[in-house]
Order: sequence, then structure tokens, then C-alpha cells
Amino acid sequence: MRKRNPKASDLSETSSSSRQEPDVVYDNDALDKEVQADVQRSGKVWFSVLILVTYFSWAVYSYQYGNLPKPLTAKQAGKRGFSEIEAMKHVKALTQFGPHPVSSDALVHALEYVLGEVEKIKETAHWEVDVNVDFFESKFGVNRLVGGSFKGKSLVYSDISHIVLRILPKYESDAGDNAILVSSHIDTVFTTGGAGDCSSCVAVMLELARSVSQSAHGFKNSIIFLFNTGEEEGLNGAHSFITQHPWSSTIRLAIDLEAMGAGGKSSVFQAGPSPWAIENFALAAKYPSGQIIGQDLFTSGVIKSATDFQVYKEVAGLSGLDFAFADNTAVYHTKNDKIELIKPGSLQHLGENMLAFLLRVASSSDLPKDKTLQDEEKANPDSAVYFDVLGKYMIVYRQSFATMLYVSVIMQSLLIWVLSVFMGGYPAVVSLILSCLSIILSWIFSVAFSVAVAFILPWISSSPVPYASNPWMVVGLFVSPAVLGSISGQHVAFIFLRKKSSNRNSNKLQVSPRLRDNLARLEAERWLFKAGFIQWLVLLAIGTYYKLGSTYLALVWLVPPAFAYGLLEATLSPIRLPKPLKLATLFISLAVPILVSSGSFIQLTGTMIGMLIRFESTPGGTPEWLGNALIAVVIATFVSLTMVYLLSYIHLSGAKTLLVTALCIITALSLSLVASGVFPAFTEDTSRAVNVVHVVDTSGQDQVAFISLFSNTPGNLNMEAEQIKEGFKCGRDNKIDFVSFEAKYSCVTKKDAEVGWDKHNIPVLSVINDKERDEGRVTAVSMDTGGSSRWTLRIDMEEIEDFTMQVSEDEELMIARGEKSSNEHGWHQIQFAGGKKAPTSFVLKLYKKKEEVSDEKKKQRPLLKLRTDFNRLTPQVHRVLERLPPFCSLFGKSTSPFTLAFLASLPCTK
Repeated sequence: MRKRNPKASDLSETSSSSRQEPDVVYDNDALDKEVQADVQRSGKVWFSVLILVTYFSWAVYSYQYGNLPKPLTAKQAGKRGFSEIEAMKHVKALTQFGPHPVSSDALVHALEYVLGEVEKIKETAHWEVDVNVDFFESKFGVNRLVGGSFKGKSLVYSDISHIVLRILPKYESDAGDNAILVSSHIDTVFTTGGAGDCSSCVAVMLELARSVSQSAHGFKNSIIFLFNTGEEEGLNGAHSFITQHPWSSTIRLAIDLEAMGAGGKSSVFQAGPSPWAIENFALAAKYPSGQIIGQDLFTSGVIKSATDFQVYKEVAGLSGLDFAFADNTAVYHTKNDKIELIKPGSLQHLGENMLAFLLRVASSSDLPKDKTLQDEEKANPDSAVYFDVLGKYMIVYRQSFATMLYVSVIMQSLLIWVLSVFMGGYPAVVSLILSCLSIILSWIFSVAFSVAVAFILPWISSSPVPYASNPWMVVGLFVSPAVLGSISGQHVAFIFLRKKSSNRNSNKLQVSPRLRDNLARLEAERWLFKAGFIQWLVLLAIGTYYKLGSTYLALVWLVPPAFAYGLLEATLSPIRLPKPLKLATLFISLAVPILVSSGSFIQLTGTMIGMLIRFESTPGGTPEWLGNALIAVVIATFVSLTMVYLLSYIHLSGAKTLLVTALCIITALSLSLVASGVFPAFTEDTSRAVNVVHVVDTSGQDQVAFISLFSNTPGNLNMEAEQIKEGFKCGRDNKIDFVSFEAKYSCVTKKDAEVGWDKHNIPVLSVINDKERDEGRVTAVSMDTGGSSRWTLRIDMEEIEDFTMQVSEDEELMIARGEKSSNEHGWHQIQFAGGKKAPTSFVLKLYKKKEEVSDEKKKQRPLLKLRTDFNRLTPQVHRVLERLPPFCSLFGKSTSPFTLAFLASLPCTK
């Protein structure tokens, strides 16, 4: 008796019947052809799927971060609406003053402008609304933060000015005691007019205040708008307001508006510790935008920055929200932070979101009014996990719920895996181990290939970051090698899986070796797909253990693929022969993950590329390839995480050779473009961050003066030095100590006879009051900063136990108690910034340690090191700046020097 050839999926049934009908004869040639047809997946189809997934991911990013509301005029917005057109008038006015750092005349003009606009708001407010205006000048203060980039340092300030505006209903008696704070800063760094950072935020606040003043008669709580200064000098404005202003005790919620670029969507990147604010924002905002990924990165210290929100949380113990514009991050603190880069709709987006949120919370009776309740919340925080979907919906849930959900998914997944492995026996265990190997190899190869390009770039390009002005080049430089590496790693594991297949039927049936091999290949493909479950399950478990908010991504990338596989691929039969994975399984698996996370991954990568402009906090202190390597690792990580399901299909595809060839060509072409210099690394719009400083070292008997040129962007400055033609000598041996950091790679000129400064500018350190020393342990030091209200002092804490600072005969402040600043190698750093009335002479009392310090150690480093900064151009610096290439821009930061710096030190032997 002869039967027709059975299909592979029905082979298990005929196998059973064959035991009863020994005269069954299988047409193995026909069966081989059918399985062979299944194994050879169409290359064109797979390639089309890859293009479709890439296009869909980019479309999600473009819609999520590029879809901005239409700017409204004053007429369209009405009295109680928000108008971007009106807000942009404020941005234009503030940027016309040019750079306005603390103690500058331009900042005085900017304050006068804001004060004038606030007075107009007071005059035009609703008749049932009270508007209080206070021009507040801070006293002497010390800001000590326990986290972030200023951890362990003493940030000292004096005479910094703020404008405080309070809006409250006339007939609500408790409104004045319960306030919502909205804060941003007027001051800028010395290099830019600060259209994005932070004139855009100040402008939004002014327009918000105007609108709120027409609606506040229905409020139960008041709103305080704080226009502070001193933020760029170490968050001093927020600290002085919280510690010195009488209204600060009434604040129950804090909102900070910031910018780390110019324009785009202003998103929530920090929230909490109480989830009340983010939950209400999600309910009220018209265009909600926020990702807890940014919060996790910010709090981890990966992003070296800080905002006023840190002061509101640490010092005042407040909960709230921190917003930031994050487009064009490469222009941050450079001359290119211009009003032209603010996309239309950017301010409208932030303004409408904030207005809806403020109207909701100001009218709420649930705003925490009892300090005891706030303390209980801090002691037992139940933080929120939050993220937006396409900028339309904000998903928020409590961390406690998230933990229960994640643990439940982890336990169920583990149970399913244990059952499947138990049913499959020893072969299934081997396949499980090999599938885990595929994950490991995929990561290793992906990172290795991508990082290899990072090492190559400094050798073939004039800049280690040749893609700075053209971020799309990372697709060819890092994405292509990462995908190629991921495919290679998976393919190695695929070979092992095919040889050690867990197919339990092929060895039992009398089939040809060719058929057995094809069935093993189908089974290997399935294990590669299921390896993605293992990867995301492990990340879900780790994230749950450490209570990371970003763990929701692991859930999103685990559940839909597992559901799709269980719905379309899984079977309860332990002897079913494998079939090729369906394309429908892939589409169902990736639809939700791409929708939720692809935009955020692309945005984060772009932000990190922009941050490379200011990557070097200690110029020359890190290898030139390090910045590239970090970008490469981030991209390889995203590729390994997100393409694990997609790439599992390629090993049975006719497109494998074509794809690998295409990836190699794209990578080679990108490297060729970099080597040829067709696309410049920097342009006038995307500048390299450099600093030119006239250094005067007065530590020795004779003054030593020279020009120092160094860069916060990776790479040496040989080309720039040659173009300037001032006789610069470049190298790592030129260690110019600016106290707050050491420029380990810089270019210096020879000693210049021209001075360009007055003698009274020179800072002086001298020992006084010898007779008042207590058993030789107290040293009183006089410090005159030459009339500058901006200086940095480092104290040798290897020899000093404690110290105090006296600013007048009547006022003495304890600055520190012997704590070493982080990453300062035994030094404690004091950073001072003040207004025009700030003191310039100080007395320090240094309490030495009792143990003796060897004479050899005393010779190695001084007791005190002082740097005094002046925002002044000497003739020498002016000449260098005129010859500086147009693609370079001075970079300003609170720990960076002005264009004139005096150095002084006090030896330990005195």
C-alpha cells in the first residue's frame, strides 16, 4: 500500500500510524523539497521587512519629537490662553542684551526688562487677583549639595538678585500659605545670549504669569514665579531663594524649567519623589511629553550636569517636575544658542502644557498642605514610572505596582521556561544554553565591531568626532558595524544550535540527512527568536531588583513577542516538527515595542552625540577615542536589545549575503567619507568648544604670563594652533592648573611681555595674625581677589582638618568640615560668585591636622591654590580670537574660566 507524501506538520501523526502500518513508504524526495522550500525564506521579503521596520521606527521618532503645535497669536490665545508669538518677543528682547552672566551690566539690563514686564502683569491682572512683586537681593550664603556634579563642593555666593512674582486669589484666605513654585534663571554663561538656555524658559514664564493673572480668582492655592540669577554659577539662585526668602516656606510643589539645547519639545526628565505632580501632569497636559529614562540617567551621574530642581529636592525637600528643551544639544553654552534655532511651536508646546497643569493644581484641594505629610512621603516614597506614547498619552503608574507587575511576569515566564525545558528533556536544556550563548555572542560581536570603528576614527580623521555636525553619519560608522556584529554573533550560535538541535523527531524518523539538517535549522531559528525572551527577562529581573523606572522597557519588549509566539507558534505537542517562523509573529512582536520606545532611543542617541561637544571636563585627561567608544557602545546596546527578534529571521533568508555585503559597503563608504573630509566635523552652526585664556601665574617670585588654548571637545588642537600662528606649543605636558580642573592637554604661548591688566587685579594670598595661633594649629590667611567677584579656591585637606571663612569682622561662616571634594585628589573646592556689591577680600582660618607632614610632601603641593577670573579681553587674547577658526566657539560653564585668569598659591612651608 502506498500513501501520498505527508506535510511536515502532519509527520508526527503519520509517524504514529506507521508503527501499525509497516508497509507505509515515504516519498523522502518530495518531503525534502517541501521542507527545503520552507527553509529558503524569500530574501526580498525579508529585506522589505527590514526597510519597513526602519522606516516605522523613524516615523515614530519624527512624530513623537517633531510634531509641534501651531504657534498662537495674542488674539488667538485670548486673555487666558498662551501665545508663543508674545513669548518670542521676550526671547528676542533678552537675547539682544548679549551674554549676561552674574555681575555683568547686561544682567542688570535683563533684570530691569523682566521687572518691567512683571509690573505690567500686575497692572493688568484680574480685579479679584492679588499680584505681589519682590525684587530680592540675597545675602551671603553657602550651597552644599550631596549629589550631582557639585557634590562635595562649597558653592559660596553673595549679592545675587532675583525677581519674585506671586499670584493668588483675593478671597481665599489659605492661598498665600500654599504655593506652587515655577522657576527658571535669567543669567547666562559668558559666551552666549542664551536664547535656549534659558531666555526661552523665562519668556514662557512671563506669558504664563500674564495668563494666570487673569484666571487666579478661582484658585485655592497661589503660584510663585521665580526669575532667579546665579544658576550658571552653581545653582546659587535657587539656594538663596529657598534658604532666605520668606515666601519659600509656603511652597508645596516645585516646577523647574530648563534647556540643554535650543527648542524642540520640552519634556519632563525628572519627577518626584512624590508621584502626585506627574500624575496630575499626565491628566492635564495637552501634549504630554516625558521619559523616565532621562531621570535614571541623570540621577546615575552619566549626564554630568545639574539643575535648580536638585536644590528644591535636596535642600527644601520638595516634590515636583523638571522640564527641559533637548533639541540642538551641541549648541549648549556656545555662541550658537540662537533664537533662530528655536523651532516654531516649541514655546507653544511647553506653554500650553504648563498652563493646563498650573490651572489644575492651583485649583486643587489635594495639594499637600501639612509638612508632616510631606515628611512621611519622603520617608516612604512610592515614586512613579512615567513615559509618553507619541506625545499624545502619558502612562504613569506607581513603583509599587510596577514591582508587583514585573515580579508576576518574571515568575510566570520562569515557570513557562521550566515546563518547556522539562518537557523537552536534555536536548531542550542544551538548546536553552546555546540560545543564551547567542545573546552573549551577539552583544560581544556587536560592541566589538562598533568600538573598533571608534578606535579607527582618530587615525583617519582630523577630529575624533567627525560626525558632530552630521549626526546621520553614525548610521554608517556605528549602526552598520553593530548590526553586522550582532548578525555574526547570532550566526555562530546558529551553527552550534543546528548541530546540537533539540529536534526530537528527526532522529526517530527514517529521514534523509538533508531533511534532518533542514529541520534542525528551523529549530535553531526558533531558539534564536526565543533567546530574545531570555535577554529581556534577565533585564526585567535586574531592573526590578534595583527599582529602575526604565524597567518598563523590558516589560514592553518581553510581553508582546512572548504573546505573539504563544499565539501563533507554540504547541502543546512535544513531538511536533518545526516550521518556519511566521512574519505575522514578527509584526505582532515588534509593533508595540517600536511604538513605545523607538523614538526615545533615537532621541537619546542624538542627545548624546550633541553632548560630545562638551565631553572633556578635563581636556586631554581621557583618550581621544573614548567619546566615540561611548557612542558606539550605546548604539551597539540598542541594536543588540531591539534587533534580537528581527535578526533571528535572517539566518534562513536569501538576503543574508546581500545584507552583510551592504553593511560592509556602507561602513567602508562612511569611513572613506570621513578620511576624505567631504563632510566637516564642525561648522559655524555646530562649533567645537574651545577656551582661550590669558593665564597669569603669580605663585613664584616673578609673574609668568602666557595664553592657554584648550578644548572641551575630544581631539588635539594642532590644526587650530597652526592656523592662529601665535607660536603655540601643544602637548600633554602643558598641565595648566585652573584649580577647578587641570587642562591636561593644552597649547601655550611663550611668555608675553605685554600685560594688559592693572596691578590691583592681581590676587594676593598672605598669612596674618601670627600671634593668634593656637599651639601652631591655626593659620589665618588673608585673600584679596583683585576686585573680582568670581574665584575658586582649593584647600589641601591632607594637611587641613577644618576651616572657616570670614567676610567681615561681624560675620563668620563655617564653609566645610574637612570633607574632600569628589574627584579632587584630597582637595576641597570652594567656588565663589557674586554680584557687583559682593566682597572681594576674605580671611580664612585654617585648622591644621595634628599629625606631622613630611618635608618631602610639603614640597610636592601647596596648602592653598587660588584662581581668580575676569571676563576681560587682553590684547593678546583678542588677537587669538580674531584668528580662531570660525568653527570654534568659546564654551562657558560655571567651572570654566573667563578669558583672563590669575593663579596664586600658598606653600605648605609658610
